[in-house]
Amino acid sequence: METVSPVNTQTQAVADKKRRRVKKISLALAALIVILALVCSTISVYIGYQLTRPEKKPIAETPADYGMVYTDQIFTSKADDSAALPGWVIEPEEPVMTVIMSHGYRGNRLEKNVPFLPLAQQFIDANYRVIMYDFRHSGEAGGKMVTLGTKEKYDLLGVIDYAKSSYDEPVALYGISMGAATSILAAGLSADVMAVVADSPFSDLKSYLSQNMSVWTGLPHVPFTPLTMFLMPFVTEIEPEEASPIKAVEQIYPRPIYFIHGTGDTYIPYTESQKMAALHPDRFQIWNPEGIQHVKTYEHHADEYAANVIDFFEKSRAELSAAQ
Repeated sequence: METVSPVNTQTQAVADKKRRRVKKISLALAALIVILALVCSTISVYIGYQLTRPEKKPIAETPADYGMVYTDQIFTSKADDSAALPGWVIEPEEPVMTVIMSHGYRGNRLEKNVPFLPLAQQFIDANYRVIMYDFRHSGEAGGKMVTLGTKEKYDLLGVIDYAKSSYDEPVALYGISMGAATSILAAGLSADVMAVVADSPFSDLKSYLSQNMSVWTGLPHVPFTPLTMFLMPFVTEIEPEEASPIKAVEQIYPRPIYFIHGTGDTYIPYTESQKMAALHPDRFQIWNPEGIQHVKTYEHHADEYAANVIDFFEKSRAELSAAQ
């Protein structure tokens, strides 16, 4: 009969104990990974919810506060949900064109970052009819969430349709930030747009968010940006691929675009506009004011800003008249 050595028995016991310890550690690590994944996923879902449902800002002024005559108007989005979009039509004495002004993310038709009403007054002085409106889930508009341009482009198309069906004058678009990107997207879908002024747009929503989401969330890029990008189509109505202004400019060309983008912009890098302007320098112009933060060019250079934009619109209108 073979005798089992006490040494072998002790060695086996140690090995078994070690295996049990490794197994426990492995199970604990696996559980920790699952918990961390659930926590990060929950945070990412919350990020998506918060980004697409910012608090609405009230409409605290009207054009009448600046001595302008206006009428209230409800526009209808061309998106499937047909969101109601309240706004204003401001009439000059002798309108020569219509300018549709589109606000940025977390803003409304007043857009305090520029601000819109003083600029609209300068447009009125140039005999431009001005249309100001709220994007979906902004100001007093309907719609259950902001979609960063993917559905807002259909909101703007609804306003463009109203302008073309109501007035004989040419239509131009002016927008800032998300509204600038949306103006490019809508112009790419509508031949009724004569020209576009885009102040601080992104060039492609998917690539922009992939690189800059942490700017808006304040959370570490890894793991939250890739996780949020993965979950976004499942928890929001945003399909980032549907908002690519750099592709839309090809449908706009040879119609003119005027890009404005400060070199101090920490929210949307000014290189986003430069990439688009460089595609067709024969028809696309760009102004990169030195050191200016996001959509703050008008605030620092109001007279030059308005003069440049109005000069661009006048040249575009003259070209259109000559071509007809």
